[in-house]
Amino acid sequence: MRFSSLPAVLCAVLLMCMPARAEERVLVFAAASLQGALQEVIAGYPGHAVASYGGSGAMARQVALGAPADVVLLANSAWMDWLQENGNLRSETRRDLLGNTLVLVGPVNSAPLPVIDAQTLIARLAGQRLALGQTEAVPAGIYARAWMERAGLWEALRPHLAETENVRAALALVALGEAPLGAVYATDAAAEPRVKILYSVPQEAHPPIVYPVAAVTARGDAFAAYLHSPEAQRIFRAHGFTLPGAGE
Repeated sequence: MRFSSLPAVLCAVLLMCMPARAEERVLVFAAASLQGALQEVIAGYPGHAVASYGGSGAMARQVALGAPADVVLLANSAWMDWLQENGNLRSETRRDLLGNTLVLVGPVNSAPLPVIDAQTLIARLAGQRLALGQTEAVPAGIYARAWMERAGLWEALRPHLAETENVRAALALVALGEAPLGAVYATDAAAEPRVKILYSVPQEAHPPIVYPVAAVTARGDAFAAYLHSPEAQRIFRAHGFTLPGAGE
């Protein structure tokens, strides 16, 4: 009789342990452009972490609405400022983590662009559209619009844009041959063999591209700190990310 009750006792113990293990999981809300690199970082993290990816604006709004994120890692300081002002972050954990470069890409067999002006770009589009993130919400789209406005391209190109919910969606349109041009990050272009870089946008042509990170809960503190470790930074650099504000 004593031994026959042993399986039930073991099951009870296991059930008691399961919530504790679930609580140890760290949920990271991250910008879509970080997907490949961050998954590699998570694989090397000694704890249990998972990530959800999307446009930085969408991620920030979900956190503000109470989504169960433990860490938030965005591609734009303005969205992180908004979360901090709303009291959604553990402010003492916020730091700038990475930098990036904005580039114009085309399908891998694209001819070089002789010049970067409205006439040349519209001719290359040939009635199709230039893919980019939403210019009011997605950081890569915001940076691209700032560049176009500063370069005097915005008014001419505005009717020829295909705005997407995140930068990886814009990259996919170019990779699939559905858009002749796309404005994405250099790290996105490096991760997709079906596209090639046709133009690197000067960094002074748009606000600095910065990826800030912060913990949302105390459970996220350790993972947010781990992102600054030599191991994590090595992975990010291998994927083409830079230090915040670093020149290319």
